[in-house]
Amino acid sequence: MGVEVGGKEILLTNLDGKYYAIGDRCTHLSCMLSDGTLKVTNVTCSCHGSIFDAITGNVVKGPAKKPEPAYETKIEAGQILVNT
Repeated sequence: MGVEVGGKEILLTNLDGKYYAIGDRCTHLSCMLSDGTLKVTNVTCSCHGSIFDAITGNVVKGPAKKPEPAYETKIEAGQILVNT
């Protein structure tokens, strides 16, 4: 799901009960990754098919060349916190 934290657009994923956060704007042409698809740990951008690792933000397949920023997450008092 796409969320905004501290003025940044973040893609938040729940993978086997653990939360991960990376940038939500594809580094290729700024499409929203939250509009794409998640398969295992890979997020595919709906615009041009770039694939990013939802844990590290690394590019798995282009056309994007630059990785997404990855952010630390933690659960506190029942809330998901993202350190931006």
